[in-house]
Amino acid sequence: MEDNPFVKRWRKGLRRIALVYPNAYSSGVANIGLQFIYAYLNSLENVICERFYLDVHNCLRSFESGTPLKDFDVALFSLQFEEDYFNVVKILKAFKGLKIAGGPCAMINPMPISKYFDAFVIGEVENSVVLDIIAEAKSVEDLKCEGIWLKEGRVKRIYPKKLDFYLRRQIIADNVFGRCLILEIGRGCVRRCRFCVVRQIYSPLRWRDTKLLIETAEDYRGVVDKICLVAPSTLDHPKAKELIAQLIDIGFLVSPSSTRADKLDEETLELLVMGGLRSLTIAPEVGSDKLRDLLNKGLSEEHIINAVEIGREKGIKGFKLYFMIGLPNESFEDVKEIVKLVEKVRSLKVEVSVSINPFVPKPHTPLQWTPYTGIENVEEGLKEIKRRRDYLIKELSKVCEVNVESVERFAIQTILSRGNEDVSKLLEAKPSLRLAKKMNLTRFLNKIPLDSELPWDFIDHGYKKERLIDEFIRAVGSE
Repeated sequence: MEDNPFVKRWRKGLRRIALVYPNAYSSGVANIGLQFIYAYLNSLENVICERFYLDVHNCLRSFESGTPLKDFDVALFSLQFEEDYFNVVKILKAFKGLKIAGGPCAMINPMPISKYFDAFVIGEVENSVVLDIIAEAKSVEDLKCEGIWLKEGRVKRIYPKKLDFYLRRQIIADNVFGRCLILEIGRGCVRRCRFCVVRQIYSPLRWRDTKLLIETAEDYRGVVDKICLVAPSTLDHPKAKELIAQLIDIGFLVSPSSTRADKLDEETLELLVMGGLRSLTIAPEVGSDKLRDLLNKGLSEEHIINAVEIGREKGIKGFKLYFMIGLPNESFEDVKEIVKLVEKVRSLKVEVSVSINPFVPKPHTPLQWTPYTGIENVEEGLKEIKRRRDYLIKELSKVCEVNVESVERFAIQTILSRGNEDVSKLLEAKPSLRLAKKMNLTRFLNKIPLDSELPWDFIDHGYKKERLIDEFIRAVGSE
């Protein structure tokens, strides 16, 4: 059951807007941006907004009233994951109204899914006029507005310069973080990891004022016993320790959505354990110093081992480690270094689980030009990354629980991420690498020449492409 302070009853004359999350309810209800959109639209006099989730009526009837999607005037889709595109195409077969998409995938590269929508919101809608425009729009022509891309020309991302607003009321439900109050403490990231798109599409870095966060938490004293702190790197908040300590003093358990090993000192870990933390997730990403330098993550093996040692002393029982394979300039020796690092962590007498993903070169990052698997010849690269995957499963299974994702699945994700409108051919079929090859879509797995025009170049995120090229050359060595 959820506690929803924004639900609105239908009455004749209201304009119906569907807020569609083409994935699970537990993930969608935890998205604080979607909560803002839902709350704002339902605050308008002439609008009713209802939500749709993939695991609730297959997104074909609303969560609140069971009203069919086809009865709504506008459908707003949140594109959070490229693989959701296959769900989106099926859902849209039941809808004939105005179709608008937003979310990180729209901000990164909407071209593969552009055929199926009338418009895309590029950016963050808070403190803008975008939602007011959408609420009144009867046609595509009515959507001409800064931050809305109508599938031609360039578009500049919109964003609130200050995070001086906050949902003092919130939908409380069993979400991916558990039943909790979600406090988004910041957007953007101070780090310069070359593989991560967050810094580019959510720049500049903005932190929320701790006073506002504490006041919001106070409103929920006795309603929930847990708070989840959300940000790309929660412990980089300049007052992270102070905030966690105050929330614990109020009486809450506190869980950060992400942690970095270099920020996990004794004081921080002691606070987190006091706040109920029993397991810790760390993302070393790679096992060797060479690849750490390439990624520019700013994390050393010493940071990782130190965090595990302190965590163990403070009572942390389990540790989950995240790695990637298929990076540019990666050798088999670099892959072996992952095993060595996991063995060192395991030797500290702690429970360890490992998750490993093939690397997806994301648009708008310095590594966007690299080939999938890190090897220029696609066929050779796919064979080699499978060999490395098999090796890691064999060796790591001896010392810990291990999950290594499918090479084919992440190849499809790369195509969806870096492709153009041709990719739409794949979206109405059952996705497979064999089919993608037959459709000539595996070309999007290739290395991209630095002087190429990219499918996403029409989006202005405020950075200069030349800077990314310079960063790529510094990281990889040469074109």
